[in-house]
Amino acid sequence: QVQLVESGGGSVQAGGSLRLSCAASGYTSGTFCMGWFRQTPGKEREGVASIDTDGTTTYVDSVKGRFTISKDNVKNTLYLQMNSLKPEDTGMYYCAADHQRYCYVRFPPYEYAYWGQGTQVTVSS
Repeated sequence: QVQLVESGGGSVQAGGSLRLSCAASGYTSGTFCMGWFRQTPGKEREGVASIDTDGTTTYVDSVKGRFTISKDNVKNTLYLQMNSLKPEDTGMYYCAADHQRYCYVRFPPYEYAYWGQGTQVTVSS
């Protein structure tokens, strides 16, 4: 079992920055993919960024050049650095993980077995 706890959400004006964190505990060794998803009311959960066991990262086009996903394997923590935020980045952000070697931002939510509770990000214009 794996437990994920997100933090770092909040309200910011357009152009600002936030850093989300996701602390993982439990069985996190071996092959382990992690990703960030976001969801707004009435819309499906969308993959934003992913990082696989080897550290390869992928991003949805709308955040490329603005968001950076990274992980600290010592602290078992996943990060999402979000710069140049736009109002359309507003949503509930979820951390996800699964014991797969490879993962991609286009993986649908059902590819991930473990989820955090979410952290709200609100960007005002």
